[in-house]
Amino acid sequence: MTLAELAKGESRTVLSVRGESLVTRRLMEMGVIPGVAVRMVKSAPFGDPLEINVRGYSLALRRNEAESVELEQVATNE
Repeated sequence: MTLAELAKGESRTVLSVRGESLVTRRLMEMGVIPGVAVRMVKSAPFGDPLEINVRGYSLALRRNEAESVELEQVATNE
């Protein structure tokens, strides 16, 4: 699951940040690193950008940037 797929109000833990671009590096500098919790606050009316909460502050990301952040899957007991 990626950060772009997270529902409004949902929280997950970051597993990895994929890619070697400057955007990927900048995300990690801003605290989006493996092991940190992120929460989806909201998305703009047309779905881009997304507002997330990470380490106590709000961060706006484009949907394509959020797709590079891989999140943990929630285990289901079925």
